[in-house]
Amino acid sequence: MPDPEDPRPTTFRLLAVPGVTVDKWTRTWSERRPEVDLQVEPTAAAEAATVLAAGADAGLLRTPVDQDVFHAIPLYTEVTVVVVQRDHLLSAGDDLTVADLADEQLLRPLDDVIDWTGVPAAPAVAEHRPATTADAVELVAAGVGVLVVPQSLARAHQRRDVTYRVLTDAPTSSVALVWPRDRYTELVEEMIGIVRGRTANSTRGRAQQPAEPPARPAAKGAPRATPASGRTPARRGGPSPRTSPKRRGR
Repeated sequence: MPDPEDPRPTTFRLLAVPGVTVDKWTRTWSERRPEVDLQVEPTAAAEAATVLAAGADAGLLRTPVDQDVFHAIPLYTEVTVVVVQRDHLLSAGDDLTVADLADEQLLRPLDDVIDWTGVPAAPAVAEHRPATTADAVELVAAGVGVLVVPQSLARAHQRRDVTYRVLTDAPTSSVALVWPRDRYTELVEEMIGIVRGRTANSTRGRAQQPAEPPARPAAKGAPRATPASGRTPARRGGPSPRTSPKRRGR
């Protein structure tokens, strides 16, 4: 049970938007900070910034975020794919371009994370906007249109009657570790180290090994240490023991 007199936090709330996998990071956290319960909270991409500002410690969010409110460390950029019916003509190709979607109707759900602003060859968008990506995938399966999403979301909503192909020139979506600028803590720094791959002994992490104490000076009159070469050091101001002249007999 947590000690009521101990002011240190016992939980760390980490938001995770759809498509983000956190298993590796949660395992590392449990190894380094077993005394702090890591609470991973799945959160819709459109709501993540609001939930984070309301009190969560950090989040794995899609960028961009409000730089005046949050600080973000970019982690990776995802491949963008187009989801189509399994027997669709586009499924015959391997990699596609946005121009290949010219004759298609693009479904853009309300939780869409792809920004088409400024894309000159963007396909025509369907008037109806599904509420979620899952709803949009159902419409794709029914032949209503196509859906463009990060590959992780296509995998998360994979089903037998749809497939996806890489779009080589489509807008992309990036994931970052994000936290409120006014709530930077030692536990946030710990999470930064974990997602960046720092070792537990990193000088910027919490768990640091104490520095080795300096070597004590040798006592007066004590024999000098033998060098790694195994040779005895020569005395200053005199000949080397190996080159000393032979003593003359009386």
